[in-house]
Amino acid sequence: MSFDPKCNKFPYPEITNQHYLKVERKEEINFDENYPYIDTSKKFRRKRKIVAFLLRTIVFPMTRIRLNLRIKGRENLKEYKELLSHGYITVCNHVHMWDYLAILVALKRTDVKFLSWAENLRGPSRKLVKLVGGIPIPEEKGPIFIKWYRLLSKYLKEDGVLHVFSEGSMWEFYQPIRPFKEGASHFAVKNDKPILPLAFSYRKNGWIRKKIFHSPACLTLSIGKPLLPKKELSLGESKEELSIRTHEEICRLAGINKGENIYPPIFDNNHRIDYYTNEYGKGYKGSF
Repeated sequence: MSFDPKCNKFPYPEITNQHYLKVERKEEINFDENYPYIDTSKKFRRKRKIVAFLLRTIVFPMTRIRLNLRIKGRENLKEYKELLSHGYITVCNHVHMWDYLAILVALKRTDVKFLSWAENLRGPSRKLVKLVGGIPIPEEKGPIFIKWYRLLSKYLKEDGVLHVFSEGSMWEFYQPIRPFKEGASHFAVKNDKPILPLAFSYRKNGWIRKKIFHSPACLTLSIGKPLLPKKELSLGESKEELSIRTHEEICRLAGINKGENIYPPIFDNNHRIDYYTNEYGKGYKGSF
Protein backbone atom coordinates (compact mmCIF):
# COMPACT_ATOMS: atom_id res chain seq x y z
CA MET A 1 0.00 0.00 0.00
CA SER A 2 1.30 3.46 -0.91
CA PHE A 3 1.59 6.33 1.59
CA ASP A 4 -1.82 7.53 2.82
CA PRO A 5 -2.01 11.15 4.09
CA LYS A 6 -5.18 10.26 6.08
CA CYS A 7 -6.45 13.84 6.03
CA ASN A 8 -9.27 15.03 8.25
CA LYS A 9 -9.08 18.69 7.22
CA PHE A 10 -11.38 18.29 4.19
CA PRO A 11 -15.18 17.82 4.58
CA TYR A 12 -15.55 14.73 2.42
CA PRO A 13 -19.28 14.30 1.62
CA GLU A 14 -21.44 11.32 2.47
CA ILE A 15 -21.94 10.17 -1.15
CA THR A 16 -18.72 9.45 -3.04
CA ASN A 17 -19.49 11.54 -6.14
CA GLN A 18 -20.64 14.67 -4.30
CA HIS A 19 -18.78 18.02 -4.26
CA TYR A 20 -17.85 19.88 -1.10
CA LEU A 21 -16.35 23.03 -2.64
CA LYS A 22 -18.60 26.07 -2.66
CA VAL A 23 -18.43 27.88 -6.01
CA GLU A 24 -19.77 31.42 -5.93
CA ARG A 25 -21.85 32.00 -9.03
CA LYS A 26 -20.66 35.02 -10.97
CA GLU A 27 -22.79 34.49 -14.05
CA GLU A 28 -26.09 32.69 -14.62
CA ILE A 29 -25.12 30.70 -17.70
CA ASN A 30 -27.70 28.39 -19.21
CA PHE A 31 -26.00 25.36 -20.74
CA ASP A 32 -28.60 24.88 -23.44
CA GLU A 33 -28.49 24.02 -27.15
CA ASN A 34 -26.96 27.44 -27.94
CA TYR A 35 -23.99 27.11 -25.59
CA PRO A 36 -20.62 26.57 -27.42
CA TYR A 37 -19.53 23.38 -25.65
CA ILE A 38 -16.64 23.14 -28.12
CA ASP A 39 -15.88 26.68 -29.24
CA THR A 40 -14.36 26.79 -32.73
CA SER A 41 -14.53 30.58 -33.24
CA LYS A 42 -11.38 32.42 -34.37
CA LYS A 43 -11.45 34.65 -31.30
CA PHE A 44 -11.49 31.69 -28.93
CA ARG A 45 -8.75 29.87 -30.85
CA ARG A 46 -6.52 32.95 -30.61
CA LYS A 47 -7.05 33.05 -26.85
CA ARG A 48 -6.27 29.34 -26.63
CA LYS A 49 -2.91 29.88 -28.34
CA ILE A 50 -1.98 32.52 -25.77
CA VAL A 51 -3.08 30.26 -22.92
CA ALA A 52 -1.10 27.34 -24.38
CA PHE A 53 2.05 29.50 -24.38
CA LEU A 54 1.46 30.59 -20.78
CA LEU A 55 0.82 27.02 -19.70
CA ARG A 56 4.11 25.78 -21.12
CA THR A 57 6.27 28.68 -19.96
CA ILE A 58 4.80 29.58 -16.56
CA VAL A 59 2.01 27.29 -15.32
CA PHE A 60 3.67 23.92 -15.95
CA PRO A 61 6.86 24.80 -14.00
CA MET A 62 4.70 26.27 -11.21
CA THR A 63 2.64 23.08 -11.07
CA ARG A 64 5.74 20.92 -10.72
CA ILE A 65 7.00 23.08 -7.87
CA ARG A 66 3.65 23.48 -6.10
CA LEU A 67 2.87 19.76 -6.09
CA ASN A 68 6.49 18.55 -5.93
CA LEU A 69 5.31 16.49 -8.87
CA ARG A 70 6.93 13.26 -10.00
CA ILE A 71 5.81 11.51 -13.17
CA LYS A 72 6.15 7.79 -13.82
CA GLY A 73 5.32 5.71 -16.90
CA ARG A 74 6.00 8.22 -19.66
CA GLU A 75 7.57 5.38 -21.63
CA ASN A 76 4.01 4.13 -22.25
CA LEU A 77 3.24 7.29 -24.22
CA LYS A 78 6.17 6.49 -26.52
CA GLU A 79 5.45 2.76 -26.79
CA TYR A 80 1.81 3.34 -27.76
CA LYS A 81 2.33 6.54 -29.72
CA GLU A 82 0.68 5.21 -32.88
CA LEU A 83 -2.42 3.98 -31.07
CA LEU A 84 -2.76 7.19 -29.06
CA SER A 85 -2.27 9.40 -32.12
CA HIS A 86 -5.85 8.60 -33.16
CA GLY A 87 -7.42 10.03 -30.02
CA TYR A 88 -7.98 8.61 -26.55
CA ILE A 89 -9.65 9.17 -23.18
CA THR A 90 -7.72 9.63 -19.96
CA VAL A 91 -9.20 8.65 -16.59
CA CYS A 92 -7.70 9.54 -13.21
CA ASN A 93 -8.56 9.90 -9.53
CA HIS A 94 -9.42 13.53 -8.64
CA VAL A 95 -7.40 14.64 -5.60
CA HIS A 96 -6.28 18.26 -5.94
CA MET A 97 -7.32 21.63 -7.35
CA TRP A 98 -4.24 21.54 -9.62
CA ASP A 99 -4.34 17.87 -10.63
CA TYR A 100 -5.68 18.52 -14.14
CA LEU A 101 -2.68 20.80 -14.75
CA ALA A 102 -0.41 17.98 -13.56
CA ILE A 103 -2.05 15.69 -16.15
CA LEU A 104 -1.30 18.21 -18.90
CA VAL A 105 2.31 18.35 -17.69
CA ALA A 106 2.56 14.55 -17.84
CA LEU A 107 1.03 14.32 -21.32
CA LYS A 108 3.04 17.34 -22.56
CA ARG A 109 -0.12 18.69 -24.19
CA THR A 110 -2.20 21.84 -23.97
CA ASP A 111 -4.99 20.77 -26.35
CA VAL A 112 -6.79 18.32 -24.05
CA LYS A 113 -10.46 18.83 -23.21
CA PHE A 114 -12.03 17.69 -19.95
CA LEU A 115 -15.52 17.17 -18.57
CA SER A 116 -16.21 19.72 -15.85
CA TRP A 117 -18.81 20.25 -13.13
CA ALA A 118 -21.14 22.87 -14.60
CA GLU A 119 -20.74 25.18 -11.58
CA ASN A 120 -17.05 25.60 -12.41
CA LEU A 121 -18.09 27.36 -15.62
CA ARG A 122 -20.35 29.78 -13.75
CA GLY A 123 -17.88 30.75 -11.03
CA PRO A 124 -15.00 33.25 -10.77
CA SER A 125 -12.64 31.02 -12.80
CA ARG A 126 -15.16 30.18 -15.53
CA LYS A 127 -13.23 31.80 -18.40
CA LEU A 128 -9.97 30.15 -17.40
CA VAL A 129 -11.64 26.74 -16.97
CA LYS A 130 -13.04 27.00 -20.49
CA LEU A 131 -9.72 28.18 -21.95
CA VAL A 132 -7.83 25.19 -20.54
CA GLY A 133 -10.35 22.79 -22.07
CA GLY A 134 -13.30 22.63 -19.69
CA ILE A 135 -16.59 21.36 -21.11
CA PRO A 136 -19.60 21.52 -18.76
CA ILE A 137 -21.62 18.37 -18.23
CA PRO A 138 -25.27 19.21 -19.08
CA GLU A 139 -27.61 19.33 -16.10
CA GLU A 140 -30.58 18.16 -18.16
CA LYS A 141 -31.19 15.13 -20.34
CA GLY A 142 -33.01 15.24 -23.65
CA PRO A 143 -32.03 17.24 -26.78
CA ILE A 144 -29.33 19.28 -24.99
CA PHE A 145 -27.59 16.15 -23.74
CA ILE A 146 -27.81 14.50 -27.17
CA LYS A 147 -26.18 17.52 -28.82
CA TRP A 148 -23.42 17.54 -26.18
CA TYR A 149 -22.86 13.81 -26.63
CA ARG A 150 -22.61 14.10 -30.43
CA LEU A 151 -20.14 17.00 -30.19
CA LEU A 152 -17.84 15.02 -27.90
CA SER A 153 -18.08 11.93 -30.09
CA LYS A 154 -17.16 14.02 -33.14
CA TYR A 155 -14.21 15.48 -31.21
CA LEU A 156 -12.94 11.99 -30.33
CA LYS A 157 -13.39 10.72 -33.88
CA GLU A 158 -11.26 13.64 -35.05
CA ASP A 159 -8.40 12.32 -32.87
CA GLY A 160 -9.08 14.53 -29.86
CA VAL A 161 -7.99 13.78 -26.29
CA LEU A 162 -10.67 13.88 -23.60
CA HIS A 163 -10.05 13.72 -19.87
CA VAL A 164 -12.67 12.38 -17.45
CA PHE A 165 -12.53 12.33 -13.65
CA SER A 166 -14.72 9.24 -13.33
CA GLU A 167 -15.10 9.55 -9.55
CA GLY A 168 -17.37 12.51 -10.30
CA SER A 169 -15.90 15.06 -7.87
CA MET A 170 -12.66 16.25 -6.27
CA TRP A 171 -11.69 15.00 -2.80
CA GLU A 172 -8.33 16.45 -1.86
CA PHE A 173 -5.60 14.06 -0.72
CA TYR A 174 -8.02 11.14 -0.49
CA GLN A 175 -6.17 7.87 -0.91
CA PRO A 176 -8.81 5.20 -1.74
CA ILE A 177 -10.05 5.14 -5.33
CA ARG A 178 -13.77 5.91 -5.27
CA PRO A 179 -16.32 4.13 -7.53
CA PHE A 180 -16.39 5.19 -11.18
CA LYS A 181 -19.28 6.45 -13.24
CA GLU A 182 -19.39 4.78 -16.67
CA GLY A 183 -19.29 7.89 -18.90
CA ALA A 184 -15.65 7.48 -19.92
CA SER A 185 -16.04 3.82 -20.82
CA HIS A 186 -19.27 4.59 -22.70
CA PHE A 187 -17.48 7.14 -24.89
CA ALA A 188 -14.57 4.72 -25.36
CA VAL A 189 -16.80 1.83 -26.44
CA LYS A 190 -19.08 3.86 -28.72
CA ASN A 191 -16.17 5.61 -30.45
CA ASP A 192 -13.70 2.70 -30.35
CA LYS A 193 -11.06 4.67 -28.44
CA PRO A 194 -8.61 3.46 -25.78
CA ILE A 195 -8.68 4.60 -22.19
CA LEU A 196 -5.31 5.72 -20.83
CA PRO A 197 -5.37 5.14 -17.06
CA LEU A 198 -3.59 7.65 -14.81
CA ALA A 199 -3.28 7.64 -11.04
CA PHE A 200 -2.16 10.05 -8.34
CA SER A 201 -0.43 8.65 -5.29
CA TYR A 202 1.25 10.42 -2.39
CA ARG A 203 4.67 10.91 -0.87
CA LYS A 204 5.54 12.35 2.51
CA ASN A 205 6.40 16.05 2.55
CA GLY A 206 9.57 17.40 4.03
CA TRP A 207 9.57 19.98 6.82
CA ILE A 208 10.15 22.94 4.46
CA ARG A 209 7.22 22.08 2.17
CA LYS A 210 4.93 21.55 5.14
CA LYS A 211 5.78 25.02 6.42
CA ILE A 212 5.60 26.83 3.05
CA PHE A 213 2.61 25.11 1.41
CA HIS A 214 0.84 23.57 4.44
CA SER A 215 0.32 20.54 2.23
CA PRO A 216 -0.45 17.05 3.63
CA ALA A 217 1.62 15.32 0.91
CA CYS A 218 3.28 15.72 -2.47
CA LEU A 219 2.02 13.99 -5.60
CA THR A 220 3.23 11.28 -7.94
CA LEU A 221 1.37 10.77 -11.23
CA SER A 222 1.69 7.34 -12.84
CA ILE A 223 0.79 6.69 -16.48
CA GLY A 224 -0.46 3.22 -17.39
CA LYS A 225 -0.84 1.35 -20.65
CA PRO A 226 -3.89 1.99 -22.87
CA LEU A 227 -6.93 -0.20 -22.28
CA LEU A 228 -9.03 -1.15 -25.32
CA PRO A 229 -12.76 -1.92 -25.29
CA LYS A 230 -13.74 -5.53 -25.93
CA LYS A 231 -15.67 -5.43 -29.18
CA GLU A 232 -17.12 -8.93 -28.79
CA LEU A 233 -19.29 -7.76 -25.87
CA SER A 234 -22.56 -5.83 -25.99
CA LEU A 235 -22.48 -2.09 -25.24
CA GLY A 236 -23.66 -2.56 -21.66
CA GLU A 237 -21.30 -5.46 -20.97
CA SER A 238 -18.35 -3.76 -22.66
CA LYS A 239 -18.60 -0.45 -20.81
CA GLU A 240 -19.05 -2.23 -17.46
CA GLU A 241 -16.07 -4.49 -18.12
CA LEU A 242 -13.93 -1.56 -19.24
CA SER A 243 -14.94 0.51 -16.20
CA ILE A 244 -13.96 -2.32 -13.87
CA ARG A 245 -10.67 -2.90 -15.67
CA THR A 246 -9.86 0.83 -15.60
CA HIS A 247 -10.67 1.08 -11.88
CA GLU A 248 -8.47 -1.92 -11.09
CA GLU A 249 -5.58 -0.51 -13.11
CA ILE A 250 -5.82 2.92 -11.48
CA CYS A 251 -5.79 1.24 -8.06
CA ARG A 252 -2.63 -0.62 -9.08
CA LEU A 253 -0.98 2.54 -10.43
CA ALA A 254 -1.84 4.33 -7.18
CA GLY A 255 0.02 1.67 -5.22
CA ILE A 256 -3.11 -0.01 -3.84
CA ASN A 257 -2.77 -3.78 -3.91
CA LYS A 258 -5.55 -5.93 -5.32
CA GLY A 259 -8.27 -6.40 -2.74
CA GLU A 260 -7.10 -3.50 -0.57
CA ASN A 261 -9.26 -0.73 -2.05
CA ILE A 262 -12.31 -0.14 0.14
CA TYR A 263 -14.76 0.79 -2.66
CA PRO A 264 -16.31 -1.22 -5.52
CA PRO A 265 -15.41 -0.21 -9.10
CA ILE A 266 -18.85 0.96 -10.32
CA PHE A 267 -20.73 3.88 -8.75
CA ASP A 268 -24.11 3.04 -7.24
CA ASN A 269 -24.82 5.93 -4.84
CA ASN A 270 -22.02 4.61 -2.64
CA HIS A 271 -21.55 6.12 0.81
CA ARG A 272 -18.18 7.27 2.11
CA ILE A 273 -16.41 4.64 4.21
CA ASP A 274 -14.74 6.09 7.29
CA TYR A 275 -11.82 3.74 7.32
CA TYR A 276 -9.71 5.51 9.95
CA THR A 277 -11.74 8.38 11.44
CA ASN A 278 -15.23 9.85 11.26
CA GLU A 279 -14.10 13.43 11.89
CA TYR A 280 -13.59 15.38 8.67
CA GLY A 281 -13.38 19.05 7.78
CA LYS A 282 -12.20 20.19 11.17
CA GLY A 283 -11.18 23.84 10.84
CA TYR A 284 -11.81 23.78 7.06
CA LYS A 285 -11.60 27.27 5.55
CA GLY A 286 -11.78 26.48 1.86
CA SER A 287 -9.58 24.84 -0.71
CA PHE A 288 -6.17 26.18 -1.71
